[in-house]
Amino acid sequence: MELSEDDLVLINALQIAPRLSWADASGVLGVHATTLANRWERLRSGGASWVTAHLIGDPKQMCLAFVAVDCEMNRRERVTASLAAMPEIVTVEEAASNRDLMLTVITRSLEEFSTNVVSRLKDIEGLVKYQTALCTRLHTGGDAWRLNVLSRAQQAALRELARPAGPGTERQGAAREPLPASHLDLLPYLAKDGRATAADIARALGRNPATVQRQLNRVLASGILSLRCEVAQRYSSYPVTCQWFVNVPAGRHEAAAAEIRTIRNVRLSASTTGPTNFVIIMWLQSLADVMTAEVALQQKVPGIELVESVVMLSTVKRVGWLLNKDSTASGAVVVDAGGLELPY
Repeated sequence: MELSEDDLVLINALQIAPRLSWADASGVLGVHATTLANRWERLRSGGASWVTAHLIGDPKQMCLAFVAVDCEMNRRERVTASLAAMPEIVTVEEAASNRDLMLTVITRSLEEFSTNVVSRLKDIEGLVKYQTALCTRLHTGGDAWRLNVLSRAQQAALRELARPAGPGTERQGAAREPLPASHLDLLPYLAKDGRATAADIARALGRNPATVQRQLNRVLASGILSLRCEVAQRYSSYPVTCQWFVNVPAGRHEAAAAEIRTIRNVRLSASTTGPTNFVIIMWLQSLADVMTAEVALQQKVPGIELVESVVMLSTVKRVGWLLNKDSTASGAVVVDAGGLELPY
């Protein structure tokens, strides 16, 4: 399956406005709504692209951690499968470095990270060692990454359509009442399909559609979720993932993050604890671009120290979704037994 320019245009539109109606998309893209719906169904069913919703991973609200794992080589596959089955471990990547696996973990608290994740890591046979870096500030997440094939006018129109209707959202870390369990029941369905309608979810839960619509509106306005349209990396024109562990001078993290955001390949940037104090992840077109990216980082961020670069061999799981070897979505989403999907 190869993606056409029209496919990339549609994916880019949904990256900006993941729950965009086909009628609104038609008005911006100049393509009939039915054609867009059919095109999306082909992309989704083939695993080339998908829309998911996940907890935002903001350290002000929850615990986001990056964990490097070493394992016995002859048990690596089994260790990887055990880690991917844990809902708190939202991303699992195989690394070409002195670490075997790189994990991204989200839990509701540091205590939960310790009790629900670390304690279980110790019980996985074949897992030899792990090292944790805790996120202290999330600057840029994968939901902000774009294909950038649309015109500026189209992007602006889509951003306007994606703007929340009605009163402002609560996303900026404002004090708010926790969502009740009845509302959190919706999260696994949004993780499986970020475009799921209230009617879809109501049928699955056996609830009144009007009730679910009110619950859905509150969940989407709550600020705890990030909606993103993903694309299989092999079709993105950026098949190489590289992660850098760097040091940025104290007091320069916000300025550094602002400069790093101007590099279009960036998928993630975050301040962390540990031997280094900053993590950067990019998608690149080739291994040769690793050095090009490093030069760009040194030019944009005065005083940055590039301590280690790690190229990923494959991604087993991304934001809760289990992937096939060719980076397409398998359709399986790991959700915890309590009903909370916790991916980054």
